[in-house]
Amino acid sequence: MSSNPAARPRPPSVERVLAATRARLEVERSPDALADVARTVIADERTRLSAGQDGRSVEQLTDDIVERLDSFIAIGAHSVINATGVIIHTNLGRAPWAEVTEVMASDAWEYVLLEIDRETGRRGARFRVAEEHLIALTGAEDALITNNNAAAVALAVGLAGRGGIVVSRGELVEIGGGVRIPDIIRRAGAKLIEVGTTNRTRAGDFEEPLAAGVAKAVLRVHPSNFAMSGFTEVPDPAEVAEIAHRHGAIVIDDLGSGALIHTERYGLAHEPMPRERLEAGSDVVTFSGDKLVGGPQAGLVVGRSSLLARMRRDPLARAMRPDKSTLLGVAGTLGLYRAGLAEFEIPVWIMIATSLDELHTRAERVAGWIGDAAHVVSLRSTIGGGSLPGETLPSWGVAVDSASAPRLLAGIRRRGETAAIGRIEDGRVVLDLRTVDPEADHKLASKVQAVLSNRP
Repeated sequence: MSSNPAARPRPPSVERVLAATRARLEVERSPDALADVARTVIADERTRLSAGQDGRSVEQLTDDIVERLDSFIAIGAHSVINATGVIIHTNLGRAPWAEVTEVMASDAWEYVLLEIDRETGRRGARFRVAEEHLIALTGAEDALITNNNAAAVALAVGLAGRGGIVVSRGELVEIGGGVRIPDIIRRAGAKLIEVGTTNRTRAGDFEEPLAAGVAKAVLRVHPSNFAMSGFTEVPDPAEVAEIAHRHGAIVIDDLGSGALIHTERYGLAHEPMPRERLEAGSDVVTFSGDKLVGGPQAGLVVGRSSLLARMRRDPLARAMRPDKSTLLGVAGTLGLYRAGLAEFEIPVWIMIATSLDELHTRAERVAGWIGDAAHVVSLRSTIGGGSLPGETLPSWGVAVDSASAPRLLAGIRRRGETAAIGRIEDGRVVLDLRTVDPEADHKLASKVQAVLSNRP
């Protein structure tokens, strides 16, 4: 290449490439957006030419511009076949949603009567359907929905004002993302009062700070993301509520996962239910919408109407309220519970309820599709997502032999439009079918087979 700068190849002008791009576009674009991308592409072309690479034609540069414009409206998230055996997988978006939520959320594409009463035409409460479902399902006086459970807890803690909040030392937990209960209390301006010990707290431990009048509330935090065993003791919820109410304090109960179906039906430990805690005397109960409930991320609050009215008036409530698509999705999910369809249409409960016989039959079929490298194996699935810690369900799946298990795992994750994720046990890739939609079985097997045979 000549050392004369004038002899260096130059890209076409921005105007020339823009003209070619406009002629090709099928959909009208903003001139400013089009010009920004064109300038970026030409700048990249100059860099390529300076590095001694061959120049691209106007048509190729136009292709680049159109691809970049289209990429901006691509969602960016990849669907995934979850063969890890973790039902509520935090890194995969927690709970997959029921089909009904897709139908309801599609209504959010249009105008909806979000805060207008259809009969009177006047402004009304913000879309109460989901909250009415919660009231019916839990027996609460009222219900409130926030954008996640951490927000729900923060609003509930605010009910204590500048007063004290009594918490068992065994429940001063971190609820995920570095968020800790003591930090939430201090951030709300309340005073943290610790009682009991890490492993043993009794109802009587709450008596002294409540009798002294320094505490306005008791906060109970269900350990939904860890378990303690051995020399432990937890206070009876009804006894704690009786002591608190006798001294004019309220009880806030954070259940975390918040099951609306009895988990012991499926051989799992009992998960406290919102209705149970309300009946035991809790004044406000909070739980998540995207864990065992199986819907969109949301904080679900039930309890005394006077207290929830105060939470709604909190200046932070507006910052913590969900948008219309979340409200519609939560309403659709909770509606399935009221209709008696949760165990048949909500993916989390379908996976929990799937029989071992069905899983074994599917595992044999998937292993047959993959070939000699695959073997049917007995496995244990976990609930995950900060729910029922330590609890597992028996399952069946497929173990795949390969020269490199990490390479096979990476291959099925990267290959094709749909990713697939499994786990490694004893040097083999293991695919737990409890967390795989049966309709995806063949696709999963085909991906494994393609990676093993090094097919594109």
